Amino acid sequence: MRSLIAAALLVQGVQGFYLPGVNPYSFGEGEAVKLKVNKMTSQKTLLPVDYYRLPFCQPEGGPKMDHENLGEFLAGDRIESSPYRINMKVDMYCEQLCISNLGRGEQKGVSPNKMVRAIRKNYHNNWIVDNIPAASKVEDDTTVTTRYWQGFPVGFIAKDTKRAYVHNHVNIEIQYHSVETEPENGRIVRFTVEPFSIKHDFEASADDDDDAEEGTVKGFKVADITNPIESCNPGMSAKQHTRYEMIYARGREPQPASGRVLFTYDVIWTENPELHWASRWDIYLSMDNAIPAKVHWLSILNSLVIVVVLSAMIGAILVRNLRRDFGRYNRLATDEEKAEDLEEFGWKLVHADVFRPPSFSPLLLAVCCGTGAQLFCMSILTVLFSAMGFLSPSNRGALIMAQLLLYVLMGSVAGYVTSRLYKTFKGKSWQKATAAAAFGFPGICFGMFIIMNIVALSQGSSDAVPVTTMIVLLVLWFGISTPLVFFGAYFGYKQEAMEFPVNTSSIPRQIPDQPWFMSVPFSLMVGGILPFGACFVELYFILASVWT
Repeated sequence: MRSLIAAALLVQGVQGFYLPGVNPYSFGEGEAVKLKVNKMTSQKTLLPVDYYRLPFCQPEGGPKMDHENLGEFLAGDRIESSPYRINMKVDMYCEQLCISNLGRGEQKGVSPNKMVRAIRKNYHNNWIVDNIPAASKVEDDTTVTTRYWQGFPVGFIAKDTKRAYVHNHVNIEIQYHSVETEPENGRIVRFTVEPFSIKHDFEASADDDDDAEEGTVKGFKVADITNPIESCNPGMSAKQHTRYEMIYARGREPQPASGRVLFTYDVIWTENPELHWASRWDIYLSMDNAIPAKVHWLSILNSLVIVVVLSAMIGAILVRNLRRDFGRYNRLATDEEKAEDLEEFGWKLVHADVFRPPSFSPLLLAVCCGTGAQLFCMSILTVLFSAMGFLSPSNRGALIMAQLLLYVLMGSVAGYVTSRLYKTFKGKSWQKATAAAAFGFPGICFGMFIIMNIVALSQGSSDAVPVTTMIVLLVLWFGISTPLVFFGAYFGYKQEAMEFPVNTSSIPRQIPDQPWFMSVPFSLMVGGILPFGACFVELYFILASVWT
């Protein structure tokens, strides 16, 4: 009876279990839906910048920063509020946002304004609705393309005039899935933005400031558009959403990235009964199958073939040499061979030198092994937690934060491995070895991080980390990681030195001169090319996914 009750409680607990930060939120009809803006990114400069660094429309009272975790700060995310007014299941038609003065026009010999520079550097906006990033929808005369990475462009460069034009109108397309238990409520499952450039000729309302300086934004509610397209014409009997045909109709022009610009937007709600809330991230993770599965399978097959062939070659060579050596060892020596006292051959030549400590720096080898063990444990635990679903993409910054915290907590592993190896090498400077394990690799990484942060600050990038985040990193390093390294080293030095299967001779064997193909540079090159050839295609896709 008790076992049945325990099983029932366990089943109820499993049914009510949600991973942290991924609880679905159901919106009621007419409920406000927040649209947030993130950093702007560019594949040309690789330096993200804050969204409101450009003269975009701002919400009343100024933009408000979201509460971000350590991983988001380190990733350069700067999530802020926006002035876009969106309500659940409420379509909006050419809603006016604000008038912004983008600055002087493009002229030869004159420095372009901020918007033009951002467009020429191919910066993209990254918006967020209900914690899912915006997909970009691009349309032309024949095709419609949707991309689920890198956001949507700020503007474009005309192929004929080479001038910059800004996207001052967006179609915000949101798909929702009705909740089975609450049909009147819905959950957002897809968020797409289709940008357009529309040259609005308008007369601003009385409260608009005609003398606004460059880079300033003046918000307002109503402006009279003198050349409205069908979706912006209040005289139309039937409301229409902005379409590609309206933008590129005869007589229409795009909006140059200069002067006073009217920003507008449409909101289009569509029910998607096939896509459930739990599957809404799938298309982002697969990048809408931008890379065909056939490419991945060919890459995996290529890697397997290379690994199998190399393993077979090495195995055949080892077996052949071992058989030859065993045959010579088992053969009865003649009197002449005994008299000549033949020199040892085969693997017996090096068996007394295999486990010899390096002559250059045994301490450095011990520290590198300890750091490698620390990184290996961090990687294994990160993959494990990711497979369990705790590092969901909906938890922004969770991956970076998990890697950082796991690396810090694995400091005891680095201390233990370093001390155990160093003791085996008969090292005496154990304090120096432990300090090198605690400050060596983290110090190099932190030094590079400082240099990159200075560069980001000089360029005004959002990648620049605040001082408070720097203090948190130093506390993690000196307050947690370093004590754990010394803690692990204490137990490592308490252990006995590792015993090797063969003794090491006191005098190292002299290595004869080697041919050119056995030299260190050539061996390093060949030893690196073969493993790289086995994994470079999949490695490219992994790094590209992490980057995007």
